[in-house]
Amino acid sequence: MIGDRFRAGGAVRPGYWFRPKRFGFGATPVTWQGWAATLAFGAAAGLIVNFAVHRERLWLVLLVPLIAVFLWLVAVKTDGDWRFRWGNDD
Repeated sequence: MIGDRFRAGGAVRPGYWFRPKRFGFGATPVTWQGWAATLAFGAAAGLIVNFAVHRERLWLVLLVPLIAVFLWLVAVKTDGDWRFRWGNDD
């Protein structure tokens, strides 16, 4: 069934929060921890941008380490390697 294939596509080994994307480069959150980390990153980035718009643009400097830390976390917690994928070439 389609639902079984969808659930199996999101399975990762214990300790991992993301799985490699099926098409393209990167990873997708599949556990609640991965989704929480992604939402926290989005909220923090939005907050920094809000401060930069309403106060000083120097706040934008904080985006660089925030993005670097988030990408490092995603790379460490991804169940598989990061490479460009074309679909079913696992």
